[in-house]
Amino acid sequence: MAQLPAGIRFIISFSRDQWYRAFIFILTFLLYASFHLSRKPISIVKGELHKYCTAWDEADGRFSSQSGKSGSIGPRQLPDNETDCGWAPFDKNNYQQLLGALDYSFLCAYAVGMYLSGIIGERLPIRYYLTFGMLASGAFTALFGLGYFYNIHSFGFYVVTQVINGLVQTTGWPSVVTCLGNWFGKGRRGLIMGVWNSHTSVGNILGSLIAGYWVSTCWGLSFVVPGAIVAAMGIVCFLFLIEHPKDVRCSSTLLTHSKGSENGTNRLRLQKQILKTEKNRPLDPEMQCLLLSDGKGSIHPNHVVILPGDSGSGTAAISFTGALKIPGVIEFSLCLLFAKLVSYTFLFWLPLYITNVDHLDAKKAGELSTLFDVGGIFGGILAGVISDRLEKRASTCGLMLLLAAPTLYIFSTISKMGLEATIAMLLLSGALVSGPYALITTAVSADLGTHKSLKGNAHALSTVTAIIDGTGSVGAALGPLLAGLLSPSGWSNVFYMLMFADACALLFLIRLIHKELSCPGSATGDQVPFKEQ
Repeated sequence: MAQLPAGIRFIISFSRDQWYRAFIFILTFLLYASFHLSRKPISIVKGELHKYCTAWDEADGRFSSQSGKSGSIGPRQLPDNETDCGWAPFDKNNYQQLLGALDYSFLCAYAVGMYLSGIIGERLPIRYYLTFGMLASGAFTALFGLGYFYNIHSFGFYVVTQVINGLVQTTGWPSVVTCLGNWFGKGRRGLIMGVWNSHTSVGNILGSLIAGYWVSTCWGLSFVVPGAIVAAMGIVCFLFLIEHPKDVRCSSTLLTHSKGSENGTNRLRLQKQILKTEKNRPLDPEMQCLLLSDGKGSIHPNHVVILPGDSGSGTAAISFTGALKIPGVIEFSLCLLFAKLVSYTFLFWLPLYITNVDHLDAKKAGELSTLFDVGGIFGGILAGVISDRLEKRASTCGLMLLLAAPTLYIFSTISKMGLEATIAMLLLSGALVSGPYALITTAVSADLGTHKSLKGNAHALSTVTAIIDGTGSVGAALGPLLAGLLSPSGWSNVFYMLMFADACALLFLIRLIHKELSCPGSATGDQVPFKEQ
């Protein structure tokens, strides 16, 4: 018999379960990358919506730059309410406030919708819920760009479009995290989700490049094309997304003792035996240590979270207040609020900052801003690897936040020295700012939402993920708004605000860091015992 080709040997070296997990990993990666791809155009187009006023030189048919300050030559009025200062109504002196309002309207709607999304999503099939969100998001992203083609200059039109888009995009994060949590266990979760969470940066990079390609010639396509991509990925989601391993008879990561050859009856019997054993198992010292501030003494009954179940099945949806009682949820949520404030300020305002400081056009500024996301890819993976090795999620986040504060100050100082300094600081700042953000929204959320005593209740994972990311989205809404209010008085004030937010994020982790350091080997996901009713 002839030897099999190397490629075939490689394929059959992986089990059926491994191929399915790899497929879900890649699919969910692409699905959420498309969401971020559609969020990036607004930051790229800002430089085109408002430009320095120009006066038309009719003699030689060229534009000559003029100052945009009050008292200078006014902009020439063009047909359809368009001026040489940009696109009305963003061509006025208050353009920074108007552009900030666009960011705020999207992010505020996203923050409010995220709390509702977890509750709604855990009661609907993930595939249908996510497909609806992607199709709707694609439609409203494209609708914003249609304002260019139909000469729409109503500020209300763009605000309403952003609000609805922010609401429908909340379907994405709880859905993909829940799906990934169903397929992957806790082993090397930090590394796996660190790599997976790079979809945020990959989406931002692709969004910047796509939007930048058309921003100077036809900025409407900067929104229409990403909108079409999101809608197309929604169709892919409907056709291919598998919510749970059991749907294709793959072994569940929760049943680590089961073999692939066992039938469904044997797996169910084994699962019941495991659950019964875990119920009667006494609390291990690590759990006791993490429950108590000093790691000593007995455990008070009030410290045990009672999760509602369905006759002990553990499949009932966890309540909002029940999820908040899980130790670590509130602290990490508040930490993410300030971490996301910093990250989203860069997301929405970095291209305009580069345009003003390095005097580049909108396209080049958009391309340069992708370096922040490149740094974010390495930062997310590094945070995951370190937290897996040390088994200390909070300490890893705290270290990166501690280093991020002086880095932001240095960025604000030396980025004015030239393009090379800006490039170096973009990479470093991206890694330190995005690392904690990536770790909290993925591995930490999954740790807290898939504690072993939850018996694999994916409903709890969806709710916990929505609470943490929803609270973080409040910061994501505040950051760009504050940047829009502070930037007219100088970009230095914006960076002072970012450093203050970074310090606040670190402050909320101090108690968890203290517990981790006082209990060597502790992991975030094992911070509290649960029992079911």
